[in-house]
Amino acid sequence: MTLTQRIAALREQGEADVFGALLRAAPDAQSLADEVGALLSLPTLRIQDLLDMRPRFESLSFPECARRRCAVLDDPALAQVRLLITDPFDTDTLAWARTRFGRIEATLVSTVTFDAWLTHCEGQLTALDALAVAPDARGEPGQAGGAEVLSLRQIGVDDSPSVRFVNSTLYDALKSGASDVHLESDPSGLTVKFRLDGVLTAVSRIDSMELLSQAISRIKVMAQLDIAERRVPQDGRLQIAVNGRMVDVRVSIMPSIHGEDAVLRILDRQYLAQTLAGLTLDKLGFDEVSADRIRALCRKPHGLVLATGPTGSGKTTTLYAAIAETHQTRDKIITIEDPVEYQLSGVLQIPVNERKGLTFARGLRSILRHDPDKILVGEIRDAETAQIAVQSALTGHLVFTTVHANTVFDVVGRFEQFGIDAYTFASAINGVLAQRLLRRLCLHCRTPLQPEQVQALQCSVDVSFERAPQLARAVGCEQCRGTGYAGRFALGELLVLTPGLKALIGARAPQAQIQAEAERNGWRSLRALALQAAWDGHTSLEEVDRVAD
Repeated sequence: MTLTQRIAALREQGEADVFGALLRAAPDAQSLADEVGALLSLPTLRIQDLLDMRPRFESLSFPECARRRCAVLDDPALAQVRLLITDPFDTDTLAWARTRFGRIEATLVSTVTFDAWLTHCEGQLTALDALAVAPDARGEPGQAGGAEVLSLRQIGVDDSPSVRFVNSTLYDALKSGASDVHLESDPSGLTVKFRLDGVLTAVSRIDSMELLSQAISRIKVMAQLDIAERRVPQDGRLQIAVNGRMVDVRVSIMPSIHGEDAVLRILDRQYLAQTLAGLTLDKLGFDEVSADRIRALCRKPHGLVLATGPTGSGKTTTLYAAIAETHQTRDKIITIEDPVEYQLSGVLQIPVNERKGLTFARGLRSILRHDPDKILVGEIRDAETAQIAVQSALTGHLVFTTVHANTVFDVVGRFEQFGIDAYTFASAINGVLAQRLLRRLCLHCRTPLQPEQVQALQCSVDVSFERAPQLARAVGCEQCRGTGYAGRFALGELLVLTPGLKALIGARAPQAQIQAEAERNGWRSLRALALQAAWDGHTSLEEVDRVAD
């Protein structure tokens, strides 16, 4: 039976979906598309052809394309609109398209090709671009186990502009790899900024005070905060589901003179687990000497190993990598963290829950009764936690923890603020790592720095070009979103406590004397390490000035 006869037979049987019936009986979708296209004199396209063509989502938005199973292609050679269709017998869709666009030229693609092409387009678009035309569909926000479902198809059917705005902003942030989303209010609306590679970048602007208020209220609802309270800060958490994985978002709402600002901190545990799987200190960017010294500290039977630096400098990640590299099955390792960022195999991990009374100090006391060999304390925030951590290190446990201080030498004063005397601290400590993250120059657009350009740079770096012939500068391209940088690497000054250094710290010697002794034992400052990275062509001199003072 020919194709024409099969179509006629299906119509006589009253089949409403003629093409669907043909598709179910066809050996494959592409062969059927080719056969039907030849019969109806319709041009057909394959996936290789579509990848070279630009979709016009400003004419027909992505969600409408997915729902109606058609799309508009940008084809300047045609006087009419080129409409991509998957069912040539769908007269309702064709009539709707002619009403909306006027003259059209239908082009047939197989259903498999259309789905693959839409998936490819979704990977290339931001949500705000894909939703350039408001859809005419209506629906409720998607939910998955209490979490908001984020996808271009779901975002497109959200009824409220504020819901679409918040969800599309979160979607774009996750897609771009942002660690934080900042919604900043001003007299006329709000600015959306993403923190990418540690630097804030403005990504969009909304000139609507009404949408600003609605967006903040929407975020409060998602984080189960009080939408009526606008005079005091509020903190909360929410969950979103993207591509089948759950992502946690920390929410901070702050009142301002123009309304309220919001900061959303993204914690994608599944992505972290995939990224950090098999992670080593070498992959983080540490030089061979520093990595070997950190591993040696992690193999000691007892003592305190500290990582210090500003928020977001990768302290916990470094400790994770060090523990994972040196973990042995005969050791009992317990961690207490806020939050648990990703799971370590064979390690008991406890999340802090201050609402229920589980603080770092209380959890640490319980951990000691659990007979651990190694303990990771996510952060020392108060004197009680500091006292317990130091006593644990002095009583046969190896304790890893983080604390906020600028340099390795500032840590001594920080613990004195917690009420730990210098002699006790010096007895417990094995080593201190002060860490920073530097942006790595984009390999696609980095440009060698010429000798005459070094002097013109607005940075406080005195460098001899003969000593650093690999110096390069950031330019910016499509691969790095115009920033000139792609990714970051860790840099850390490591102070290993020798008996001489412990004696000086215990005797409260001047910092200059302690630093001189540290230099004799191989200590190098963050500034020196950052300059070396620039001289080797990994980062720029401007980045050295930004991160390492």
